[in-house]
Amino acid sequence: MANEPAPLQEIRRIPGGMDGVPVDWKWAHLDTVCFGIFDCPHSTPNLTTDGPYVARTQDVITGIFRADKAAHVSPETYQDRIRRAEPKHGDLLYSREGTYFGIAAEVPADVQVCLGQRMVLIRPNPEKVHFRFLRYWLNSPVMAAHVHGHRDGSVAERLNLPTIRSLPVILPGVAEQAAVASTLGALDDKIALNKRIAAVADDLAMTLVSGGLWRERVRLDEICKLQKDQVAPQGITDETVDHYSLPAFDTGKLPERVSPESIKSGKFTVTEPSVLLSKLNPDIPRVWNVTPNPGVPSLASTEFLVLTPRGALSTHELWSVIGQRSFLEDIASKVTGTSKSHQRVRPTEVMTTEVVDPRQFGETGAQIRSLASRAVAAREESQTLAALRDTLLPQLMSGLLRVKDAEKIVEDHA
Repeated sequence: MANEPAPLQEIRRIPGGMDGVPVDWKWAHLDTVCFGIFDCPHSTPNLTTDGPYVARTQDVITGIFRADKAAHVSPETYQDRIRRAEPKHGDLLYSREGTYFGIAAEVPADVQVCLGQRMVLIRPNPEKVHFRFLRYWLNSPVMAAHVHGHRDGSVAERLNLPTIRSLPVILPGVAEQAAVASTLGALDDKIALNKRIAAVADDLAMTLVSGGLWRERVRLDEICKLQKDQVAPQGITDETVDHYSLPAFDTGKLPERVSPESIKSGKFTVTEPSVLLSKLNPDIPRVWNVTPNPGVPSLASTEFLVLTPRGALSTHELWSVIGQRSFLEDIASKVTGTSKSHQRVRPTEVMTTEVVDPRQFGETGAQIRSLASRAVAAREESQTLAALRDTLLPQLMSGLLRVKDAEKIVEDHA
């Protein structure tokens, strides 16, 4: 059974920026507000094509368990990996090591999932802390800065279990915790809806091009140009830039808005609507239809090819033919490199590979443009909503903004 939360003065290391919380709020160490914090089995599970899910660090990087990206294990492996505790709705999956550490995600309802390596299961005590409030707190900028100051490991960054158990947790009353979680959850619900809308629109647009309906084919370099202009981020004077990276694509097809100083190497500039095509492991479909924000410099990872359409073509039509499985399989057959995880295709090989000629689409082109525009609009709205959520989150967590005021702000946007 969890212990009573410690009074404010008994938490020795209060995270920065949290000194002025309301006097009736409490602080506690994480393990005192949980029924248990369970480490993963220290073995690599054998994966299968179906069966229960296994949660790995890359499956929680958005703060949501991504079942569509997660791997599977056999029922027997599942039973072996839940000996310490079986994850259930109301628990949190927490990454403790690697590139993506210090991120919490909820266990979905009615889903069987076990822990992969480098993961921890957190089981909150609902009488002490609301599980969704705890997720938002653990994923807040305040706690991101806190855990990065307490990480261990010279090669792979990690949080050891005693550090996780002693993480500080801010505790308004449970009813207020639930209200905070509901307010922020309204934005996340709209973001999730937009994600589904964008995915359906993408699929419909791709379907209009697939199935062997179009006979005319053309070399890619006849319908688009390869942009190669690069910039050193350290020379950019703007406060923020939009960074189109592979992780940003994988987590939601939205650029990361970051300071240029945080980017350590040269990047391609993106100054006009473009299609970004990953040359790294092209068997993994990463084709990104992007329209840069004119008010913020846009940079793309050099793992992408930056392609702009020729003539009257739009990026939507160009994206629809580059994203076809047949084209991606063709360029994947031309990769170089011996490591399966780091195979690349040469730009010249990509540009000389044939694709369906989008100039023959006629009225179908208009349908593709409409669907692709809807997907882009949904993702852009999600970016705005995510920025609002990330602005409200630290203010709600610190007590600077009360729930009723935040609810009014959210109503105007969600």
